[in-house]
Amino acid sequence: MVEIIPRIINQCQVNVPGSKSYTHRLLIASALSDGICTLKNCLRSEDTLLTLEALRKMDVRIDDIKTEIMVHGNKGALKACHEPVFLGNSGTSMRLLTGVAALGKGEYTLTGTSRMSERPIEDLLDGLSSLGVYARSVKNNGCPPVVIKGGKIKGGRIELKCNLSSQFLSSILLIAPYTERGVEIEVIEGPVSKPYIDMTIDIMAKFGVDIKRDGYLKFGVEGRRCYRAGNYCVEPDCSQAGYFWAAAAVTGSEIKVKGITKESRQGDIKLTELFERMGCEIAFEKDGISVKGGSLSGIEADMSDMPDMVPTLAVVASFAKGTTVMKNVGHLKAKESDRLSAVVNELSKTGIEANCTGTDLVVKGGTPRGAEIDTYNDHRIAMSFAVAGLRIPGIFIKDEKCVEKSFPDFWNVLGTLGR
Repeated sequence: MVEIIPRIINQCQVNVPGSKSYTHRLLIASALSDGICTLKNCLRSEDTLLTLEALRKMDVRIDDIKTEIMVHGNKGALKACHEPVFLGNSGTSMRLLTGVAALGKGEYTLTGTSRMSERPIEDLLDGLSSLGVYARSVKNNGCPPVVIKGGKIKGGRIELKCNLSSQFLSSILLIAPYTERGVEIEVIEGPVSKPYIDMTIDIMAKFGVDIKRDGYLKFGVEGRRCYRAGNYCVEPDCSQAGYFWAAAAVTGSEIKVKGITKESRQGDIKLTELFERMGCEIAFEKDGISVKGGSLSGIEADMSDMPDMVPTLAVVASFAKGTTVMKNVGHLKAKESDRLSAVVNELSKTGIEANCTGTDLVVKGGTPRGAEIDTYNDHRIAMSFAVAGLRIPGIFIKDEKCVEKSFPDFWNVLGTLGR
C-alpha cells in the first residue's frame, strides 16, 4: 500500500513512456516483416513484454537492448509452440496474438490469468473461423484459454462483431496481408474504441500495406503482401499522459506532458478537450501539451472511443460542481477488472455518489475524502485514484505494483510533481 501525499504543484513538466498500444502493434508488424526493424521508445511493461516473449516463442528473434529493440522479421513464418503461451491479463496480447497464431505452423494454446478466462473473445474466434482457421475456446465458453491451429489462410469476406472490443478487428487486419486472397471485413456490430482501429491502420501503412475502408464499417486488405522492415519510433502514451493532465485539473496547477502533439492518432488525447469543457485551459505547444486547472463543472461525454480514460475522468468529476455523465461505457465491464463497478465502489468510499445506469456512468461531484482504495489488480484504477490524493489527504492505494502492467515508473514520475 502506498500513501499519496497532497502537495502544492506549480508549473511543471513530465515525460511519460511510449504508447502501449503502438508498442504492441509495432512488435507484431515487425515480427511479420521482411527484415530487421529497429524500434525506439518502446514501452517496456508487463503487458508489452508478454507480447515480446510470445513472439520469441514463435521463433522471432528479438534483441532488447537499452536504447532500442531490434526485431528480426521472418515474413510470417512462425514455428509451433508446444507449450501454452501465457499472456497474463493482457487483453491486447491475447486478442492480437490469437490472430497472429493463425499464421504459424501447428497448434497454439494461448492462456492467461483467472481474470483473462472471464474476458470474452468469441467474436474474434468466429471471425477467424469464417476465414477457415481452426479457432476455439478450450472451455467452450467464448473466453480464453484458446486453441488456434495455424497454417495457410485463404482469406475472403467475413462479418465481424466489434461491440465489445475493436481489437477483434485489429487482430484480423494485422494478419490479412499474409492471406492468399486478401480479406474483406464488414463490421456488423460496433465498433467501439475507433481510434485504436486508426492506430492499427496507421502502423500497417507505415509498414507499406494500405487498407481500403468505408469509415469504420468495411475494410479491405490485399493478400500475398508482406510488411516492409524499417526504423520506427513509438510516440508517448496519451493514456498515461491523462493522469498528469488530470492532476493539473484537480490541483489547479499547470502540467505539461512532453513529446505529445495534437496530431497524435491516439484517441485518449481527446481527454484534453473534455477537461477544457470542464473549465481547464489547454495549450498545444511544440514540445508537448499543457493543462492548467480551473474551476471544474460537470459535463456529459460519449466515452465509447476512449474507455481507458473513464476512471480518470470519473476521479476528476468527483471534484467538479454538478454531475458528469459518461455515456456508452458498458464494455468496461470486461476490462482488466469490471471497471464500472470498481469506479463506483471506490468513489463511494471517498464520499462521492456514483452509479451505473444502463451503459452510462454517472458521477455527482462534491468534496471527496480520504480512503483506502482497492485496485482490483487494475493499473488504471490505481493510477486514476492516485490523482485524488494529490489534493486530499488520506488516500492510500493498495497493491500499488499493479501499475507495472503499463507504467512501471508511475510512482516515481508522480513523485516529481510539486518538487
